[in-house]
Amino acid sequence: MYFKIKDELYDVEIVKKMRTRNTYIRVKDDLTIYVTTNRFVPDWEIERILKKSETSIIKMIEAKRKKDEFSKNFYFLGKKYDIVYTNDNDVVFSFNKVYLGRNIDLDKWYKKEASRIFKERFNYNYQKFSRKIPYPSLTIRKMKTRWGVCNTKDIKVTLNLELIKKDIDCLDYVINHELSHLIEGNHSKRFWSVVAENYPHYKEVRKLLNDY
Repeated sequence: MYFKIKDELYDVEIVKKMRTRNTYIRVKDDLTIYVTTNRFVPDWEIERILKKSETSIIKMIEAKRKKDEFSKNFYFLGKKYDIVYTNDNDVVFSFNKVYLGRNIDLDKWYKKEASRIFKERFNYNYQKFSRKIPYPSLTIRKMKTRWGVCNTKDIKVTLNLELIKKDIDCLDYVINHELSHLIEGNHSKRFWSVVAENYPHYKEVRKLLNDY
């Protein structure tokens, strides 16, 4: 099946399951529209649901395209740089360009920079935090679905390595978000009041954070 949006055809992959009660739509990385539904739902009904959900599907497609564009370019602390490859084994910045050694291990370089910058910002935000909390251990790793995680039992904060590509405000927000979980473990109104107490413009930064 194909679904047409603004003169473009998109593949539709349909998976029908006996135990699935509702119809769910998501867009895969290759922009295939993936539909999960009950095995007795006819194709004409799926087409009707797709048309009804067109606005949401367009938003999902745009988000995937932004994510793809983001992953293919060089970003550092919220700024995009044009890549110029060199034979040097180094990373050098100059205005809007980054001179990148062909043999450089970019993930390793990002992690080295993140270890330094994240630790510095973590300490800064912890020291000015408005509530008395224990000092958490800090871990940095790549995560697919979260920018940060706070383990309140082990007093441990994990930050997504991809934050090194985002503006420093995004990093500070995530740090304050996770530290606030040491006061409130859920996302209740009380939790968000603690976040606002320490990072008043968090709503604007959240939008920036999730915009590729």
